[in-house]
Amino acid sequence: MILSDMPAFALRSYKMFNSTATAPPEEHCSRNTVITQQIIPVLYCVVFVAGILLNGVSGWIFFYVPSSKSFIVYLKNIVIADFLMSLTFPFKILSDSRLGPWQLNVFVCRVSAVLFYINMYVSIVFFGLISFNRYYKIVKPLLASFIQSVNYSKALSVMVWMLVLFLAIPNIILTNQSVREVTRIKCIELKNQLGQKWHEVSSYIFVGIFWIVFLLLIFFYTAITRKIFQSQLKSRRKSMSVKKKSSRNIFSIVFVFFVCFVPYHIARIPYTKSQTEAHYSCQSKEILLYVKEFTLLLSAANVCLDPIIYFFLCQPFRKILCKKLNIPLKDQNDLETSKTKRGNTTCESTDTL
Repeated sequence: MILSDMPAFALRSYKMFNSTATAPPEEHCSRNTVITQQIIPVLYCVVFVAGILLNGVSGWIFFYVPSSKSFIVYLKNIVIADFLMSLTFPFKILSDSRLGPWQLNVFVCRVSAVLFYINMYVSIVFFGLISFNRYYKIVKPLLASFIQSVNYSKALSVMVWMLVLFLAIPNIILTNQSVREVTRIKCIELKNQLGQKWHEVSSYIFVGIFWIVFLLLIFFYTAITRKIFQSQLKSRRKSMSVKKKSSRNIFSIVFVFFVCFVPYHIARIPYTKSQTEAHYSCQSKEILLYVKEFTLLLSAANVCLDPIIYFFLCQPFRKILCKKLNIPLKDQNDLETSKTKRGNTTCESTDTL
């Protein structure tokens, strides 16, 4: 039977069926594989090699530094977190570059990526605790006796690890959806409904923790800077080199936070929403993915900058490193003279911020 011989209702049904069958497929967004599979993995390789070497040396040096002060306890925890975070990089490199089996992609989504975030936020919180510690040590020294104790800092360190693990471990447990061999796996699709909700909520909590730490860090170090400059103005001998050194030490952590962590935490919320909400277009999801990956790379590069911070901020670390490498510490005599003339409080604020 030809179309002209069909009844009107049948003709309409026929046309509707065929229009559905021949409708164009849903919009497909092609990902730029040069960025995600070549450029980013190569950059992570550089960060991985530098991070392992620098944090390996830092761990070796801190092994000889006694945990006699609370801020040293916090620094040692940062070294551990940075080293563990560096160990997750090879899994991401192999997964992103498609050099490993598809099961490796699943492992990254379920375990490796979560461990990456655990150690990153542990490091962020401990830098916040260091700024809090220095604030009370320098600005409010009379109130610092309990907070400065080593036992208190060790107990607080355990609490930090437990809190971050409590927020992050469910992201491993709830990423439990079965998956077959595929070439492209989206981590969010491996989570059950509760897992997607926990992922979203925990992301908001972690981002909130970062911004709280970042703002407090700015407040604490602004107060520390004012205190140091006031001390210098009251002293008879005004040393511009001391002021410059103090400012450098104070703002080095703020600078690292601003460069490494702020871009990612600006991009993370929109990216998380694009993964858990359906109204984002394909192009928007792809753009947010690229932004997230590059800003996450900046966060990962923090493992290379932290050892430099240890060198400038921690005098025992600097002294032992120079001793192990047989490098003369040129400013040692000046430092001892400075301690005698300015007093212990001002000197410690300069050398251990």
